[in-house]
Amino acid sequence: QSENIIGYYVTVERIPNSCRNSPNRVFLEDRKVLLNLSLAYYRVNISASNKAGESPQATYIVPDFSAKDLPGQIRVKRQGTNAVVTWTPEYNPKCFVVDWGTGKEDMRMKIVTAATGNFTLENFQPYKLYKIMVHASDVCQCENFTRHEKTFGVTHFYSVEGVPRTGPTNVTILNIRKHSALVKWTKIAAEDCLGFLQGYRISYTDSSRKKTPAVTLNSSTTSYHLTGLKEKTIYHVQISGFTSAGEGPLTLSQPFSTLKYGTVEALCICVTQHQ
Repeated sequence: QSENIIGYYVTVERIPNSCRNSPNRVFLEDRKVLLNLSLAYYRVNISASNKAGESPQATYIVPDFSAKDLPGQIRVKRQGTNAVVTWTPEYNPKCFVVDWGTGKEDMRMKIVTAATGNFTLENFQPYKLYKIMVHASDVCQCENFTRHEKTFGVTHFYSVEGVPRTGPTNVTILNIRKHSALVKWTKIAAEDCLGFLQGYRISYTDSSRKKTPAVTLNSSTTSYHLTGLKEKTIYHVQISGFTSAGEGPLTLSQPFSTLKYGTVEALCICVTQHQ
């Protein structure tokens, strides 16, 4: 039925939308629209229209954007089960909009109209990662936030950190040699960290149960080259992650055996006879 389409209805709804007003709705003849949005979450609904009526809506959730080049910094300080958010604005807008929550479906919104650089957020749960965003707007009417809101800063916060509840996954041993091997793994999922992951610790023992001092790596590392190993020896490798609260459980022991001989380079010698 595309040849009979008159145009498209597009609604842009902020998430969350505590204003409880109807989302912005526009009619377009083209199949594209340019949206100038803040870093808050948004839901875009699109439906087609012809002489018979309007189609069901297609829904699109605007994904997370990078928050590297924002003008301001947000600081968060724990206060019991609450958090005090402070910021230093570059200018004094008519209001700030503060969003906080654990994800798109769990966000709360508060409009701060007072000329202040701080706000108290309540009822934070331990071991959960919260996203906190501060937006500035010179128009403090709900229906205008979608068009006039600009993100000032974004940060993440744990009211109480715990240790990771699991270790990394998919631990594999590759490129095994006479005195070395490469260990690779998949990072611990964010929901299993229960705090800001600071790094990993790798420990390994040989067949005589002699334990080598653990190697500490940063949280962005997902591989490590073991060196100084003994030839023709069985080793067992285990990895754990740690936060500021401590170290999580070790992965299951991953065994491997070093080679008896090193790699051999093939050498070809050509001999010719002259008669």
